[in-house]
Amino acid sequence: MPSFSATYTTRAGQTRQLRLQAADAASARRDLRRRGIVPSALELVEGKGSARGPQTRSSAGGGANTVFGLDLSGLLEAKPGIREKALFANKLAALVDAGVPIVRSLDLMARQQRMPLFKRALTAVSSDVNQGGSLGAALRRWPKVFDKLTIAMVEAGEAGGVLDESLRRLAKLLEGNAKLQNQIKGAMGYPVAVLVIAVLVFLGMTIFLIPTFAGIFEDLGAELPLFTQLMVDLSKLLRSSFSLLVVLVLSVAAWLFSRYYATPDGRRRVDGLLLQLPLFGDLIQKTATAKFCRTFSSLTRAGVPILLSLEIVQETAGNAVIADAIVASRQDVQEGIPLSVALGRKQVFPELALSMLAIGEETGQMDTMLSKVADFYEDEVEAAVKALTSMLEPAMIVIVGGIVGSILLAMYLPMFSIFDQIK
Repeated sequence: MPSFSATYTTRAGQTRQLRLQAADAASARRDLRRRGIVPSALELVEGKGSARGPQTRSSAGGGANTVFGLDLSGLLEAKPGIREKALFANKLAALVDAGVPIVRSLDLMARQQRMPLFKRALTAVSSDVNQGGSLGAALRRWPKVFDKLTIAMVEAGEAGGVLDESLRRLAKLLEGNAKLQNQIKGAMGYPVAVLVIAVLVFLGMTIFLIPTFAGIFEDLGAELPLFTQLMVDLSKLLRSSFSLLVVLVLSVAAWLFSRYYATPDGRRRVDGLLLQLPLFGDLIQKTATAKFCRTFSSLTRAGVPILLSLEIVQETAGNAVIADAIVASRQDVQEGIPLSVALGRKQVFPELALSMLAIGEETGQMDTMLSKVADFYEDEVEAAVKALTSMLEPAMIVIVGGIVGSILLAMYLPMFSIFDQIK
């Protein structure tokens, strides 16, 4: 089978080359695309094929998985989430600790893996390691599957000869991050779900129930009270073409907002506003602080250089404002400024976390101090989520009761006037 040499640029701006085997140039590009790599040049180095010499991306041909010259293979394949990566790290750590060879371990996990993209990645990584490559270098060839955090922890474990311990730390770190994310989703998911249900109930009763009662009251000749008349008018408005216009406007507004948030400036502005929200802003800050301290502590304890650790933590911050602060702090650290001082200038982390970080720098136990800070703020996040949920539950009950009560009131008010006329 022909061999191809692909030249590509990493996210850090480094130019790298990758050698792979494929039936032709189109198959090679599809394989690279599945790995999340977009080559700037692809050259046939061995064998006979349809492509010779350097080729640019515009020369990609057709095929079953291309549309108008665009390779669409792998676009609908699900990427592994945090839980899948944590499970991978746990399994690999257990197998390595048990003395199973790394290639054998990867083959076992590849056969058990059900996600197609993850399965192909593990198979390719096993093949690369079997040919003498390092595990970290093999993982780097699949940036769509393995993030920088996973790669850095694996490379640090390989360099120190403690791969199983590094993988266990990685699994614990990923599980902790997943727990934090689930707590935030739980705090936000409950009120959103209740509010959606309340709105659907309101629309259903307004559109279908109120017109029925309005017709009955009209036949009886009852004079509709002001509130009932307003609800009847609202029902007519919702059943008219105006409601379609409102839905269209809201859809366009949501699409424009998503496009704006996808831009760097828009993400910074929106994330900055989120940090200033009365209740949720404090929760977001505590979550980011816990994630930063836990991830940075795990990386430094594993032996990852501090500048690389800051680069990785910046990508996992989850908030553009906090990520920008970490990037600026990284530049200050390069100039010899202590990390606690550099982060303190940005005023995005709590004073307690910065004080503990400064103590860790002075005592040479920064990873231990940051781990304690992470424990503290993870408990704070859990307590904040419980408090927020306990506050939102009665608020949601009042909102739902108010919506249903307003509909019932609009229907029963005319009955009182009818009863008065009968008397």
